[in-house]
Amino acid sequence: MKILIADDHALFRDGLALRLEQIAPDAIILQASNYAQIFKIIKNDTDIAIIILDIEMQDMPWLEALQDMRKLLPKTAIVVVSASEDGRTIRTVMSTGVKGYIPKRSDIKVFDNALKLILDGGTYVPPILINNPPINNLSTKSTGLKTLTNRQSQVLDLIAQGKSNKQIAYDMGVSESTVKLHINALLRSLHVSNRTQAVVTAQKLGII
Repeated sequence: MKILIADDHALFRDGLALRLEQIAPDAIILQASNYAQIFKIIKNDTDIAIIILDIEMQDMPWLEALQDMRKLLPKTAIVVVSASEDGRTIRTVMSTGVKGYIPKRSDIKVFDNALKLILDGGTYVPPILINNPPINNLSTKSTGLKTLTNRQSQVLDLIAQGKSNKQIAYDMGVSESTVKLHINALLRSLHVSNRTQAVVTAQKLGII
């Protein structure tokens, strides 16, 4: 089994590699320091079982990178290990189909158990997401504003202009797949099921 660790801090990569050697002693550990190296590796080696990465590497937008990785290696388990514990970020990451999100501040036992669960084919959801579910009451303008990220707000404005996913992708300079991810995250944030409801709800909240 091959496991690819990707993080722009060599010390973290080496430390995680040591943990994995104890948890999965037969695993072959590969390393990358940025997204460019990840894609160089996975384009030449499709036999990678798990990719463990910090999404905050600076050479590529992480949402687009995750989507592209899923396309290239649909059967590979992707695990995010990040310093961010923002609930909205975690929900967006999990919506891409990753097998886990492990905060870097996690206790070592929690970290090990999460990795073991993922290696066994499970999915790890951090306690912060379980203990802090999405807010269902959107009765105030401030609640709605805090719910949306900058990207989601941009997508919402373009949807309100009646633009298609293809047009939105062109305006934002991203792929249509990335636009769909943003729209799905937007719908969840506003607790609606379609684009029209999103615009109506946003107008009621004063977001647009």
